[in-house]
Amino acid sequence: MLPDDMDAVFQALGHRDRRKILDLVANDPGCCAEDLGPHFETSRIAVLKHLRVLERAQLLVSKKAGRKRTLFFNVVPIQLIYDRWATDYRAHWAGKLSDLKLRIEAKHHAERNERKRRA
Repeated sequence: MLPDDMDAVFQALGHRDRRKILDLVANDPGCCAEDLGPHFETSRIAVLKHLRVLERAQLLVSKKAGRKRTLFFNVVPIQLIYDRWATDYRAHWAGKLSDLKLRIEAKHHAERNERKRRA
């Protein structure tokens, strides 16, 4: 994913109404743009503008079905962002936890040996 693509995803996710659209589409795959309107207090045009932003960010995929456009949530751009940063952080903290575990076990082993030696 190119940096410009990531910018588009972050921009798209930065608006409350667009996140709500993604939730609605994720819960009802194949719904139409017209189905979304009643969930918002904004105009139909505003909802359509939000849909275009989400499509440009590749978070929504629309397919023409006769006179209607069906909408589907595409999680891939979010997964790519997650993989880019969260995987690195996860590896970092997993390494830290492994080190901590080894130090605790070594200390416990040393204390147990010391108790045995004294006994």
